[in-house]
Amino acid sequence: MDILHQVGVVAPLAEVFRAVATPEGVAGWWSIDTTGKSEVGGQLAVRFGADGGFDLEVLDLDPAGRVRWRVVGGPDEWIGTEVGWRFEQRGAYTIVDFTHAGWREPTDLMHECSTKWAIFLMSFKELVETGRGRPAPDDVQISDGH
Repeated sequence: MDILHQVGVVAPLAEVFRAVATPEGVAGWWSIDTTGKSEVGGQLAVRFGADGGFDLEVLDLDPAGRVRWRVVGGPDEWIGTEVGWRFEQRGAYTIVDFTHAGWREPTDLMHECSTKWAIFLMSFKELVETGRGRPAPDDVQISDGH
């Protein structure tokens, strides 16, 4: 089971890559509480206050258009899943193909996360296009505390 999304952003590929490949970039669209190392084999820690968060092992950082993380800490359903990003420049747009792959089954959490990923991808788009995203805790809420 995989979550799949695609979005086009009006920004150069290198700028889009930085927004995913660095803790500072991720803090600008996903959660302001993001720390870690931007290198293959390093880890990112993405926190959401009392709701916990995720530890992500960096598997791939290719400035030509790919970033991949493995979830090594967080909810049971997330452990071992992989979050992947592919970028392709098409004129003024960079097309972003997003996957959150390897879910064991389509749980309620997976459905909720699919919606939240779409919300965070819109935050990501805002960040690279305008310089300001809507990372947690300022993200759109869709259910009790999420």
